[in-house]
Amino acid sequence: MRLLAFVTEGATIQRILTHIGEPAQAPMAKPARGPPDWDQEPEPGMGWEGQMPAEPEFEFDQRISW
Repeated sequence: MRLLAFVTEGATIQRILTHIGEPAQAPMAKPARGPPDWDQEPEPGMGWEGQMPAEPEFEFDQRISW
């Protein structure tokens, strides 16, 4: 496969897409959604007790040593 030409004219691009059976218009973009609720504290009494992992009893060295 090799590149033959760049098509930059809108009318020509629409004709080509229609000829090969593809939609000539881009689909509508969906609206953005809000951030995840990870940063919110759980409400008390929802069974979240003990869900967080316990702190390790040792200090973990994260430096890279090759």
